[in-house]
Amino acid sequence: MSEHTSEPARQPEAPVVSDASETRKATADREAVPGEPKTPVHAEAGRPPQPSDPWQGARPAEGILAPLRPARPAALRDATLWSVVATALLSALLLGDGLGSNLLIVAVPAALGAYFAAQAAGRRLRPWSAAWAVGGLALLAVPALRDAGWPTFLAVVSALALGSLTLHGSRSWLGVFLGSVGLFPSVTRGLTWGATGVRDRMSGSHHRWGVALRSVAVAAVLLVVFGTLFASADAAFADVLGDLIPDVSVGEVPWRLFLFAVGLVGALTAAYTAAAPVRWDGITVRAGKARGRLEWALPLIVLNLLFAVFIAIQLTVLLGGYDKVMAETDLSYSAYARQGFWQLLWATLLTLLVIAIALRWAPRGRAGDRTLVRAVLGALCLLTLVVVASALRRMELYVDAYGLTRLRISVAAVELWLGVVLVLIMAAGVFGARLLPRAVAASAAVAVLVFGLASPDGLIAEQNVQRFRSDHAIDIDYLRGLSADAVPALDTLPEPLRSCALNEIQRTLRERDDPWYATSWGEARARDILGGRSADPYPTDCRTRGGEGGDGYGDDSYDPY
Repeated sequence: MSEHTSEPARQPEAPVVSDASETRKATADREAVPGEPKTPVHAEAGRPPQPSDPWQGARPAEGILAPLRPARPAALRDATLWSVVATALLSALLLGDGLGSNLLIVAVPAALGAYFAAQAAGRRLRPWSAAWAVGGLALLAVPALRDAGWPTFLAVVSALALGSLTLHGSRSWLGVFLGSVGLFPSVTRGLTWGATGVRDRMSGSHHRWGVALRSVAVAAVLLVVFGTLFASADAAFADVLGDLIPDVSVGEVPWRLFLFAVGLVGALTAAYTAAAPVRWDGITVRAGKARGRLEWALPLIVLNLLFAVFIAIQLTVLLGGYDKVMAETDLSYSAYARQGFWQLLWATLLTLLVIAIALRWAPRGRAGDRTLVRAVLGALCLLTLVVVASALRRMELYVDAYGLTRLRISVAAVELWLGVVLVLIMAAGVFGARLLPRAVAASAAVAVLVFGLASPDGLIAEQNVQRFRSDHAIDIDYLRGLSADAVPALDTLPEPLRSCALNEIQRTLRERDDPWYATSWGEARARDILGGRSADPYPTDCRTRGGEGGDGYGDDSYDPY
């Protein structure tokens, strides 16, 4: 064999290997050595991995959610531990007397604990996660400002959902939905993680932790002893101390311990999720089978034509031609407005469902398919917006005739938000749908925040008082059941209507002795108004003041309140 043919068989003495080949070879050599831990390449390089979620995390885990969750978060840091303890203590001390600014006070150390845990895990805050966090804290301002319980409930639930989204950083439709309720799978893991962190500290540094515990105990004893002495020596100091420090009796101890446990579990769960979030975006849903253009578009075009015919008739309604419509339908003024609103609300909801199903099975094989989908669904969204406008117009006429109630303002707000969702869908058809899930979630949070800050009970009272000044009847029995947020508007009524509307609210406020952190600004303002001019506790002639003139609420089956 010639030298030329035998040359390829020679092995060079100093082979040239690329950097990537060296890295793979070094990794294989380590795996071949028994008993040595297998270290990922990214760990050897001194940097954390770069996942696709808005936060940055680490390795895969064991269990049902193995493909979606890192295995173990970083060890529990002192900053995280003290934040969790502060959250638990504040929960026990502040949350037992009602809701107000105490929710925001408790949420701050819990948020800090989650931030410290995420920082230890190598994750970094992205703009959307920061927006969710700010939105959640803003929603907790609603119970601090408003006395009404129903917008407060919506705001607290929405704040929890935004807090969960902050920790998970989801993007897809399913990810945003599951991410808003995804804290529950981390409860037991968070408790285990916290217990392990405390055990490691107690076993590794008995002296340091013993000194810390003794210092805290001595400080607490000194505060109690000298605080009691100063309070007994000066009445003014006692009043200030009583306003700042919660009054906890022996009978409340079980309740306070429960709140302590809730705060502890909640803060640990949030911190663990921040360190090892479930990547709900990893759950994918297969796209539906693409349909042919005719099969897909024909039903939607027929639906668009039906909407167009309905809207052509509704133009008379929107332009104020109710006399002709009521003459043809033989319906009363209230029956037409009330009946039509509910049907149009359901039509809007079903249209959104139709759009979701249509997008799943939309044709997508050729370039013209996208144009067809945009044209058909865009027309459907545009026509549905007119339906939303018609529904809101009907509600406006009904409220003008019969007054505003909690149910009416709630469903009108929902209808208005559905119109915003339709606008977002139309914008996604033009600019792309990548941000649509998070935009819809953000619009819902903004709607709840605006609804709470607008003080719906105050708006209800103002609208009904304005109707009374325009020579309409007023339902005092309904208005007296509103919260303290309605006091400024009801205070403008003439006597004895003013006392009839305010005596129940005044009695409720007198029975409540909430501390400053459980008192809303609406309640404090109502106390100031009633303190300056109290309502008559025994007003006369209240029963004859509501429902007169044939347009009160006496036989109104529309409002279950």
